[in-house]
Amino acid sequence: MSKSGREIELKLELETTAQDALKRAGSIDGFTASRAVNKTLQSIYFDTPDQALRKARISLRVRKSGNSWVQTVKLGTGVMGGLSSPVEAEHPVKGRALDFSVIEDPAVHDRLLEIIGDAPLSECFETVMKRTVRNLTRDSDGTFIELAFDSGNILAGSGSQPLTELEMELKSGPSIALFEAGKALLKDIPFRFSPYSKAERGYRFAEGTAPAERAPYFAENVSFDSGITTEHAFRDVLRSCLTQISENRLAVLSSDDPEGPHQLRVGLRRLRSAFRLFRPILNPATMAPLDRTAKVIATEAGSLRDLDVLVDEIVMPLVDRAPGTLSFDALLENLNALRDECTRTTLTDHLKSEEVNGFLLDLAAYTEGRGWLDPENFGQTQLLAQPVETHAGEALAKQWKKVLKYGKRLEELTVPERHEMRKAMKKMRYGIEFFGCLYPKDTVKPFLKRMKKLQDIFGYLNDVAMAEQLPVKCKVSGANALATNQAIGFVIGWHEAQCQAMWQHAKGYWEATRETPKFWT
Repeated sequence: MSKSGREIELKLELETTAQDALKRAGSIDGFTASRAVNKTLQSIYFDTPDQALRKARISLRVRKSGNSWVQTVKLGTGVMGGLSSPVEAEHPVKGRALDFSVIEDPAVHDRLLEIIGDAPLSECFETVMKRTVRNLTRDSDGTFIELAFDSGNILAGSGSQPLTELEMELKSGPSIALFEAGKALLKDIPFRFSPYSKAERGYRFAEGTAPAERAPYFAENVSFDSGITTEHAFRDVLRSCLTQISENRLAVLSSDDPEGPHQLRVGLRRLRSAFRLFRPILNPATMAPLDRTAKVIATEAGSLRDLDVLVDEIVMPLVDRAPGTLSFDALLENLNALRDECTRTTLTDHLKSEEVNGFLLDLAAYTEGRGWLDPENFGQTQLLAQPVETHAGEALAKQWKKVLKYGKRLEELTVPERHEMRKAMKKMRYGIEFFGCLYPKDTVKPFLKRMKKLQDIFGYLNDVAMAEQLPVKCKVSGANALATNQAIGFVIGWHEAQCQAMWQHAKGYWEATRETPKFWT
């Protein structure tokens, strides 16, 4: 049977053991689940020698299931927040060879021929999957979702690469149902939003690109197309934040690399900064729950990050600088135990929880389902539709005013106020990174460079203030108490001396930053 139209899929990666358990799961809260049906799928993907289809975000394949072959064309391939919504044209064919004459949709047919031109088509790679299918239904809103648990390999040349993925395809019902079903199905099972379609994974494997690892993830620069609306810009910023948060959730769960919790906290801070920089266009009722949960996770990640900084950047660099009579062994043992046994455990337990899973899926639903719409805000439509350049200038000016509030009284600031100024500068920096692509690089770079330097200085001052809590954090008794207290005294004294010089640098950099031309005006 032929099929055409737009498909909506949520693509998730799971550990193999978790996926196997979900295949056999019983009832799913809020949905009726069918029994599992198993099948084997062999899919062959085609493209021109210069990958014209890939460049045009089109996939072309034939798939064998049982004794039947189906040809599928997908237009608008790509995955954002795990969500894929290409236009699909699917028709039976007689074998593994292509047959464009069966394509019934003239727009799909013509677009395909336009891209291919006279270029020859050849097989690029194939996938062989064991697929377990279950259906979820909900009578209240007509939801029908097909769960496809795929496990198999990508084949190219003489090599193969394993692939495990859950595809949730919305057959009918509201798109929000995909995310609701994900929450009900997964509960506290950690997952990853698939960054690529199967086709893109195949291309990457065929060209020798290694699969993405669960390593600390650094946010990529946000770049807007010319003339983009404020709403679309906000969506792109959210997508960037969601990717950074979800990838670093797994990085923290997979290793003790201190960069993992740091980048997780950065992602959460970027998200919360985005909420504030775009606040005039948002519905506060739908934004607030996401912001609250992000704050909780960021606080937990921050607690681990603070201990990482204390150990790796405050204490450890002084081990070789201290007099030989000082011993840091008991201090470091105490700090490492504190971050591993308490702080890290608290964070990892929470990151594996149903609450965090729900937060990630809710954020994805908010991002892709226009969760910011406010039915009571009659002026919102106009604000959403305005060019992002207009909003960016206003948002940056407003945030700079908040920085100036502290900067004007720099000499009088208390330690807590310095911390507040640092947070205001950080939001300013994120705003510049969000909107910087809208302005000439040579005007953005000098200002951003100074902001980063100021942040580094204020960050160090904050770290030293945190180090002053060492006597409270590290209560060592017995034979090691004296050595520990002596080491703590040396650490605090050494860094406080450095702070004096740093504070003079801060004042100088602040004056230079204040005088640097404001590119958004």
